Amino acid sequence: MSYCDYCNDLDENNIHRIYHDEVYGQKCRDDQELFGRLILEINQAGLSWSTILKKSESIRSAYANFNIEQIAAFDETKINTLMNDTGIIRHRGKIEAIIHNAQRIVKIQQQYLSFFHWIEEKGEITLEEWIKVFKKSFKFVGKEIVKEFLMGTGFIEGAHESTCPMYKKLIP
Repeated sequence: MSYCDYCNDLDENNIHRIYHDEVYGQKCRDDQELFGRLILEINQAGLSWSTILKKSESIRSAYANFNIEQIAAFDETKINTLMNDTGIIRHRGKIEAIIHNAQRIVKIQQQYLSFFHWIEEKGEITLEEWIKVFKKSFKFVGKEIVKEFLMGTGFIEGAHESTCPMYKKLIP
């Protein structure tokens, strides 16, 4: 059995290995989990993925268990609370972008019934087209954030090498 290069030598209890085997690349259909994955990707910008994985439960808790409607209603008081939370990434621009993006997803849900359906409706478009769509719709979403979000949630290929057992598991 061969794993993706970065997992080859990792113990089965390593946070990267667990994420790789249990989450990364698997099709996500739940809007709150989808948004949670976008939140994690936004927080990762400029930081290591290890930092994000270690803080992921604190991030989930601080962001209302990724409840889109609750996050969309965050106000300045909540922003200040988040800025003082040492368990998360305390970057005002990222926090404000996450709130803005939640507000956008609420509107998307009203029009398309779900964030998942909005993504699915786009069909098979190129990564460059995805980046344009995301930049038009959301804040703090560059090329790498969009690519990793879409690969990590199973909307585009590339999450696993063809020799990885997870790759074979994810083939429909």
